[in-house]
Amino acid sequence: MASSLLALLDDIATILDDVSVLTKVAAKKTAGVLGDDLALNAQQVSGVKADRELPVVWAVCKGSLVNKAILVPAALAISAFAPWAVTPLLMVGGAFLCFEGFEKLAHKYLHSESQQQAEKEELVQALSNPAIDLVAVEKDKIKGAVRTDFILSAEIIAITLGTVQQSPFGTQVAVLAGIALIMTVGVYGLVAGIVKLDDAGLWLTQQAGAAQQSLGRGILWLAPWLMKALSVAGTAAMFLVGGGILTHGVPALHHAIEAIAARTGALQWLVPTLLDAVVGIVAGALVLAGVTLVQRLRR
Repeated sequence: MASSLLALLDDIATILDDVSVLTKVAAKKTAGVLGDDLALNAQQVSGVKADRELPVVWAVCKGSLVNKAILVPAALAISAFAPWAVTPLLMVGGAFLCFEGFEKLAHKYLHSESQQQAEKEELVQALSNPAIDLVAVEKDKIKGAVRTDFILSAEIIAITLGTVQQSPFGTQVAVLAGIALIMTVGVYGLVAGIVKLDDAGLWLTQQAGAAQQSLGRGILWLAPWLMKALSVAGTAAMFLVGGGILTHGVPALHHAIEAIAARTGALQWLVPTLLDAVVGIVAGALVLAGVTLVQRLRR
């Protein structure tokens, strides 16, 4: 009896150790998507009134949990009944990431700064108009953010599934559920902090102490730059993660990149990452061109 109990405890400890290691690996691989998820959701909830920012973030967070409650069982079913589909799904997901990243770049350079500023001013005027139903605007923002979350959550779950595909079913369940919860709490906790950062800065500037006022002014100066930095990092991560998925899914391309990196000496650690990004940019451009062509033909 004692030996059986010890054996059971040893098995549990081994499983927990495997789960811990695989969760760390999956978290590292999905960090790029996390950065973009964070930036996109912080942008999605911007524009609502200050007293409604946290309720909106909480509503999107609940929608994110529902998304993952759908995606995790779906991923487990694929792993159990159609494991051959994992790599193609990852490839599709990687191509979508590259497409989304290139679309963001194309939108930025195809639309002038004056057009973007006009869009922001139009939003501000709409929100200040008493005839506008702010409840409907808020619900639309929540729906848009939940849709965005579903796409990025699917990428996170797919990447995690690729990491644990060869592991026992119990380990797959634990890692997928753990990543889903960690990413949801991490993303929306940070989003809540970011959207309230300007309020915290404003509150500090109204305090009596000179140090508090200086800190508040610094936070107010930092907040917009932080959003820009997150957006840039998220876009770069799309190409790096998406390109990496595509290159690993094509063995010939992966081996070619390894061969090129082996000839670069001290830069051997950096070259594969740069080449993955190049593959991601090219793939994103090709997918965007294809999508644009199809849309024009349908019109």
